[in-house]
Order: sequence, then structure tokens, then C-alpha cells
Amino acid sequence: MSEGWWLWLTLFLIGGTTMLTRGSFIIPGERARLPPVAHRVLRYAPAAALAALIAPDLLLDDGALDPFNPKLLAGLLVIVIAWRSRNPWLPFILGMGALLAMRKLLGW
Repeated sequence: MSEGWWLWLTLFLIGGTTMLTRGSFIIPGERARLPPVAHRVLRYAPAAALAALIAPDLLLDDGALDPFNPKLLAGLLVIVIAWRSRNPWLPFILGMGALLAMRKLLGW
């Protein structure tokens, strides 16, 4: 019986925490505004989060740093293609093509 009580208490606290954190931006409305510096900093949050998710997969191979990792080489190719072209699909297509070619031809 006590396990069920702890489960409901945990779910209630998690839900309350979620409502408080999300509501803290909605409830004050126009009265509370973020300073311009915070707006500038928050513009980079999605790119930083994406880099934090992708960088370990590109840099590490089986938990060790490998400069000849095919994912790293394909990632560098994608960065160059994205930097030189404005086509949103070209880096994905050529990066995956390069990764598959390196794995197939070089046995990586």
C-alpha cells in the first residue's frame, strides 16, 4: 500500500514542478519581460543543444577519440557543404552518402 502512495506523490510532485516552471512564463504575461541580453543569449540555445547532442557521436568511436572516425569525416563534409550552400537538403544527402560510401568501400 505504501508503494502506491509514493508513486502518486511522485507523480503529483513531477506534475506540479512542470506546471510551475511552464506557468512562470505564462502567468505574469506582459508585466514580466526578459532583458534584451537574455533574448540574445536564448537565440543560441537550440544550436547549443543540438551541438551537445551531436558532438559526442561525431568525436567518439566506441568511447574513444578517433580522428579517422567516418562519422567525424562525414560531419566535417556536412559543415563545409552547409557553409558553402544554402540548400537545406544537400548537406543531409551528401553527408549520408559520404558516410555510407566510407563504411562500404573502406570497411569502417
